[in-house]
Amino acid sequence: MNIKRLKGFRDVLPGETELWRRVEEEAKRVFGLYGFCEIRLPLLEETSLFSRTIGETTDIVEKEMYTFTDTGGNTVTLRPEGTASVVRAYVENGFARSAPKARWFYSGPMFRRERPQKGRFRQFHQIGAECFGWAEPGADGEVLSMLWDFAAAIGISGRVSLELNSLGCPDDRSAYVAELKKYLAKKAGCLCENCVKRAEKNPLRVIDCKSEGCREATLNAPEISGWLCKECSDHFSSVCGILDKEKIPYRVNGRMVRGLDYYNRTTFELVTGELGAQNAVAAGGRYDGLVETLGGPAVPALGFALGVERIVLMLGQDSRCADKPSVYCVHRGPEGAGAAFSFRRSLVNSGIAAGMDYEARSFKAQMRSADGSGARFVAIFGESETASGTVALKDLSTGTQETLAPEQAIQLIHNTLMVDFQERSKT
Repeated sequence: MNIKRLKGFRDVLPGETELWRRVEEEAKRVFGLYGFCEIRLPLLEETSLFSRTIGETTDIVEKEMYTFTDTGGNTVTLRPEGTASVVRAYVENGFARSAPKARWFYSGPMFRRERPQKGRFRQFHQIGAECFGWAEPGADGEVLSMLWDFAAAIGISGRVSLELNSLGCPDDRSAYVAELKKYLAKKAGCLCENCVKRAEKNPLRVIDCKSEGCREATLNAPEISGWLCKECSDHFSSVCGILDKEKIPYRVNGRMVRGLDYYNRTTFELVTGELGAQNAVAAGGRYDGLVETLGGPAVPALGFALGVERIVLMLGQDSRCADKPSVYCVHRGPEGAGAAFSFRRSLVNSGIAAGMDYEARSFKAQMRSADGSGARFVAIFGESETASGTVALKDLSTGTQETLAPEQAIQLIHNTLMVDFQERSKT
């Protein structure tokens, strides 16, 4: 019997992994420039961490978490998101009191038992950023600018839209929820089975429901903007003003609510029309009360998470990102194979990707492999090259070939690839 991967889990295969590295490395580069430091977190946490922070009545806690009792009798959960773990680490390790102002980022797998579809998996990967210690709108502007700069750096800013809303403070939200419950009570007959229950326990989730009946029923639902206090309204106006000044395009979406209970004030999503129902490639917002919820002092905070799988889907199988050598080594005879092996190691140690054929195949067959590898150069080690300690270097782009000492060949390859890189960077 063949053993297959679990439903909702997937293998990331060679070719696609290069796209993943591109996303991860670009995020780390951009976040680092903004002063964010990396934190690494455990996959497994006490279940109460998520029920207390995400919310007992959310779909994540009620239906989607991978929770079990370990051999010690502890109820534990594979993390369904990263923010709660970051805040737990921030409080537990003393930063909330000794160094409350902090900028951290993280990356890694998350787990939710959702119905798999395009862009949604049961094991999925996020890169997140969290900013602690600033209540001012400038912090919101910084985080949103960083998110937009990442989208530009990775090449998707022209294919995504930034949507914003404000959920106000707890008092604003409480007053709004009371009004929303009244509205939904009149629409109960139009709601799906899940939303009939949500309408009383967690009515904001009804607005977020994707079913056609619920979308129609909430089309004229009140929006929270009408319940914002002056302080929260001014805060949101200031955030929008920063984006206007920085010429970062955005749209205020009064229907946008986040699926986690800890959010307040600014919430946002980076959305695309290319992925169907799973249209958010990044999402986040403020969670000014979360540090206090986990036993720390009152520390304002905000952050976001990128969905790596969804960004990779947008990038597609970009041929520029595929794993391929810059040089392919071909050879004749045992002596030629030995010389090719040594030359390839020298290339790799010089930072140049190189491939080689280890089978005793004909020279013609090896050249076919070289042509199909996508390499810019072929390094040839025939009988004469092996005897003279040289290499015949053929540029497959121009068709030119010359015989050089190995050190000269490596320098020529390096110089040519550098020029290629500079030319690509201009486009």
